[in-house]
Amino acid sequence: MAVYALTGFSLVSLLSFGYLSWDWMKPGLVADVATDPMEKSLPPAFTRPPHIIFILTDDQGYHDVGYHGSDIQTPTLDRLAAEGVKLENYYIQPICTPSRSQLITGRYQIHTGLQHSIIRPRQPNCLPLDQVTLPQKLQEAGYSTHMVGKWHLGFYKKECLPTRRGFDTFLGSLTGNVDYYTYDNCDGPGVCGYDLHEGEDVAWDQSGKYSTFLYAQRVSKILASHSPKEPIFIYVAFQAVHTPLQSPKEYIYRYRSMGNVARRKYAAMVTTCMDEAVKNITWALKKYGYYDNSVIVFSTDNGGQTFSGGSNWPLRGRKGTYWEGGVRGIGFVHSPLIKRKRRTSWALVHITDWYPTLVTLARGNLSNVPGLDGYNVWPAISEGKESPRTEILHNIDPLYNHAKYGSLEDGFGIWNTAVQASIRVRDWKLLTGDPGYSDWIPPQTLTNFPGSWWNLERLTDGLRKSVWLFNITADPYERYDLSDQRPDVVRTLLMRLVDYNRTAIPVRYPAENPRAHPDFNGGAWGPWASEDDTDEWEDTGEPPKSRNKKKKCKICKLRSFFRKLNTRLMSNRI
Repeated sequence: MAVYALTGFSLVSLLSFGYLSWDWMKPGLVADVATDPMEKSLPPAFTRPPHIIFILTDDQGYHDVGYHGSDIQTPTLDRLAAEGVKLENYYIQPICTPSRSQLITGRYQIHTGLQHSIIRPRQPNCLPLDQVTLPQKLQEAGYSTHMVGKWHLGFYKKECLPTRRGFDTFLGSLTGNVDYYTYDNCDGPGVCGYDLHEGEDVAWDQSGKYSTFLYAQRVSKILASHSPKEPIFIYVAFQAVHTPLQSPKEYIYRYRSMGNVARRKYAAMVTTCMDEAVKNITWALKKYGYYDNSVIVFSTDNGGQTFSGGSNWPLRGRKGTYWEGGVRGIGFVHSPLIKRKRRTSWALVHITDWYPTLVTLARGNLSNVPGLDGYNVWPAISEGKESPRTEILHNIDPLYNHAKYGSLEDGFGIWNTAVQASIRVRDWKLLTGDPGYSDWIPPQTLTNFPGSWWNLERLTDGLRKSVWLFNITADPYERYDLSDQRPDVVRTLLMRLVDYNRTAIPVRYPAENPRAHPDFNGGAWGPWASEDDTDEWEDTGEPPKSRNKKKKCKICKLRSFFRKLNTRLMSNRI
């Protein structure tokens, strides 16, 4: 009986989203796409450069905002989005580091060498030092630049730190996830350290303060101490709502009737912590005189982690996958400077687009940063014009486990379909290799989840393949694979992957270095390599060979061990 009821719910849910009414059998034609990403657009006629507040949340699922029909209440986000422009064709990356690197550089992962996995705490790796970052361009335009929150773009050298990459001030964590109160992070058994930094120093005195509140308070202090007559850029990268699921107990009370414990804690973190923090930041903008000349951008960094409270329903997949549930994000822009407010935009926007868009708003110079993959999408957002973007390279990852059933033959002799890759061109989306966990996972509000809900949407066939094609405009939930019906489209998109792959640089994914252990840094995570240390792996993407076999120290042997272990274990960890 329960199964029938759930099946009925599934059908009603799909109808409520208008899915069955969409004409998915009439896909648009694949057209030639612009290869020059720097389409020019005149900056808006503002009286002075606007203040820019960029808010990035961590692991917030597509379904986990009020205006997407969620069971989680987000009154502040709902109001800001309703009064601004909702971006409902907005794309991010499936995991942390890739989204952040593309935001900061305006370039795809294949053009920074960060196309595989994330930057891990013990890796001698960081955002390439030759990349001119978004805050650096804003500094050139006369902005004061500040970062609050999660960095996750590497820190093995001091040159990699936020304060060396364009930010005047920094308060936050350098690694991927920390305890919300103690700021401890463990990168394996016995490899634990403190990770909260003020500038380039360890902020031991801030321990015990809940990070979401601490970060919002810091933004208010920055605004209070700055003059609204001078342009300011604040990048607020909340740790919320990444695991561990921690929230002050009094905030969980609102969701006490929610049966699933993980969902209950997650909901409290979204509503009464993160949403409230955004409210306080908006209030501070108004109190200190910034609001009337401000642009607030809100974005998630990747899809929700479905077994840690998040939900991407009704999209397919989850964090770490190239299905829509992993790469379609929550995004909106709120600003008094928008010409056409209170609307929903279906213009195609990608996280790389913020770089040229914000630099253009700031009246900055983009002529000395050629080859950006992002577009200036402000006319599409503010005036409702057509987006200059017609395609998105989701990624090409040559190191990810190759699909068992992929081959060059399946790729028309032009592309090995065992390689994990994904691209969207206009209405069409192509995936090759192993795109990641592919189920549709309903909101986990029931006490016994996954249980019968798991069986409801469990994918039981179609796994013995390595190519998928969807008309993503007509079929946003990726239920109808058209790769067999439209081989012509498959071939065209494979050729686009080939074109992109010709421009890719070697993967930067070095072995972990034992010198990174926090015990060697006073118990805290932080830089461990000197300026004189050379990164031999950068040129080839491969571990360096020993140049002097007679002089091997203990730490060299450890490095060799970790390199060998790296190839077998690291590529599967997210």
